[in-house]
Amino acid sequence: MSGDSDGIARSSIRRGVKLAGLPLGLAGRATKGLGRRIGGTSADEVSAQLNAATADQIFRVLGELKGGAMKFGQALSLFESVLPDDVAAPYREHLTRLQADAPPMPTSRVHAVLAREIGSDWKDRFVRVDPLPAASASIGQVHRAVWHDGRAVAIKVQYPGADDALRSDLRQIGRLSRVFAPLAGGMDVKPLVAELTARVSEELDYRLEAQAQQQAAVGFEGSEEFVVPHVLASTAKVMVSEWVEGQPLSVARDWPDDDRNAIALKYVRFLFAGPSRVGLLHADPHPGNFKIMADGRLGVVDFGLVARMPDGLPPAVGRLLRIAQNGDAHQVAEGLHREGFVASDIDAENLLDYLAPFVEPASEEVFQFNRDWMRAQFARVSNPRTSGGIGMQLNLPPEYLLIHRVWTGGLAVLCQLNARAAFGTVLEEFLPGYADPAPAS
Repeated sequence: MSGDSDGIARSSIRRGVKLAGLPLGLAGRATKGLGRRIGGTSADEVSAQLNAATADQIFRVLGELKGGAMKFGQALSLFESVLPDDVAAPYREHLTRLQADAPPMPTSRVHAVLAREIGSDWKDRFVRVDPLPAASASIGQVHRAVWHDGRAVAIKVQYPGADDALRSDLRQIGRLSRVFAPLAGGMDVKPLVAELTARVSEELDYRLEAQAQQQAAVGFEGSEEFVVPHVLASTAKVMVSEWVEGQPLSVARDWPDDDRNAIALKYVRFLFAGPSRVGLLHADPHPGNFKIMADGRLGVVDFGLVARMPDGLPPAVGRLLRIAQNGDAHQVAEGLHREGFVASDIDAENLLDYLAPFVEPASEEVFQFNRDWMRAQFARVSNPRTSGGIGMQLNLPPEYLLIHRVWTGGLAVLCQLNARAAFGTVLEEFLPGYADPAPAS
């Protein structure tokens, strides 16, 4: 990235040109592919070549830009399971890499940020700081270090210019939402971009993240299932917390069935336990934020995006889910209308059918999550002919936006892991209202 290879490209024009080049590249490769087919290359071979080249370009552009471009790519990586296998294969590898990998910021820039944020004597607070990042993400990178008292710590350093880049990228991606739709299986990405944009200020202030993470660390202290690292120091652009050693959750997809299913269930338990036990919903459920530790516990990092829920999840969610399981379409429609989700004249039966992806996993004693199920559900609810256009009639109240993100993202991860899990038992334990008897119709 000429002229700005050591940080985020700050120019909105330059960043916009790079993003705009993605659809131009797609069009150019499609033209070349047509020529190859005319020249005798098989359609399947041409398609595979085009998909691989496109995936490579997307990763390079989104990864180099970091900021909102990479954050958007990370969000898309949760939903690659809705893509057909012949399309998903090259995207799966590259988009998954976006969960924890990007071109790093050089050591000199990292040191400059630490000096500005912590003070010119910042080196006195550490025994050692690894020069290369352990992880590079959308708005910052993480370095492993040793704190002055000998503890292993993680230093999270925000990229200079991340705030401007994040907002600029998300505006541009919003304008190109139709072009990016095929990367999300045809999903309308505008709501996703709007949600990311609405949460920009929260994620850019590491002091807010530090407060949330420390709240969770104290609340889960001594847990036999989960570890949240304590925060040792923080500023707006730098956060120092205890180091969590472990493998990313995504590695479990290759584990034996029993081990994979056990860690997948633990992942679900954390997502629902947060509001119940510590008043926080961790709202970034991609596998890179969950570390499988050597002792079997699940380490959880990155609390930049959370929903603060001092009273836990809304009881209406559990009550309505139980009613939906019992098949009472009219009660479900009336309840969702009271909560502000739908108008009073919505087709109740179509609505109940639309909710199947949320209802089915809880309706069986043990549910098998997989990509085929995810693709089938997505194809059905996103097609106006089969869904009755219900999706266009739904309105998510602001207090439910992050709940919906976590629930759908969590389902996607479980499908990526091919998990078989007793999903309903987690809801009975942690979801208010779900274990209550359903009211008589």
